[in-house]
Amino acid sequence: MATMLAPVDSREVVRCDRCLLVQFRTTNNLCRRCHGSLDEDEPEIVPAPPPPQMIPSNGHSRGHLHLATAIRSIRLGSGLSQRQLAMRMSVPRTYVSKIENEKATPTLSSLERLAKALEVTVPDLLSGGERNRQQEVRELMQDPFIAEMLPFVTQLNGMQMSSILTQVRDLTVRPRRTA
Repeated sequence: MATMLAPVDSREVVRCDRCLLVQFRTTNNLCRRCHGSLDEDEPEIVPAPPPPQMIPSNGHSRGHLHLATAIRSIRLGSGLSQRQLAMRMSVPRTYVSKIENEKATPTLSSLERLAKALEVTVPDLLSGGERNRQQEVRELMQDPFIAEMLPFVTQLNGMQMSSILTQVRDLTVRPRRTA
């Protein structure tokens, strides 16, 4: 098990939680000193409501906790498992788990890939995405065609629903030109 410290160029710097050696992540994910695994094999998180925002004793909220909670909340709201999100990002599942459990802090490029994989913008990701998503739903529900489709939407699974909502969002943002 390792703690990500900071990315250097395209290489990830980690600290082995057993022997505390700071090192670049190896290709075999084993510590150079103690040869223990740098990846922990965590069980898949069962969808549950996100924990309440924790406020330390000094009264300041912890921004990384808000980000971790927001990522988990948006992922679960989209009906994605950690493995599915990791596949969309082309990263190991354990990396997504570490971000959600505050054992790793995503870089800006990772935030961009996370946002793209979750089909939100980076600002939406940083703000939790809930208010903006609710606003989108309200705007879409004002459309007569969408209101007429609503009885059929309840029969779709999460992936089908996400696909349709993405296509509708794209049509409303970038309407097709007619000849």
